Amino acid sequence: MAYIDGFVVPILPGKRDAYRETAMAAAPIFLEHGALQVVESIGDDVPHGKVTDFYRAVSAEEGELVNFSWILWPSKATRNAGMAKVMADDRMKNLGEMPFDMKRMIFGGFEVILDTALAEGEGS
Repeated sequence: MAYIDGFVVPILPGKRDAYRETAMAAAPIFLEHGALQVVESIGDDVPHGKVTDFYRAVSAEEGELVNFSWILWPSKATRNAGMAKVMADDRMKNLGEMPFDMKRMIFGGFEVILDTALAEGEGS
């Protein structure tokens, strides 16, 4: 059953290009260790809500962009094994200074219950 790791991070002011470069360097490492897909997206039409929103979720400050990303894995077991390998991979340790505030990153693992791109019966 497919599994997703989801992330929301505030990108520091002026660090959009640096974030993209970091993401481009990290993505192949995830793919090499079992991920099927890595998606990074920077907020373009993200409304400020009255009660909650993406900005509040990561305590975004003036000038910060919100990034929403996910990594698709074939299963939770593959994700668990792959993520351990990713975190132990020296290339991840050598990515340099992060262009976002890791303390305000929100992340979690999600079981896929519907995906219209998957064949019938998969992910449900």
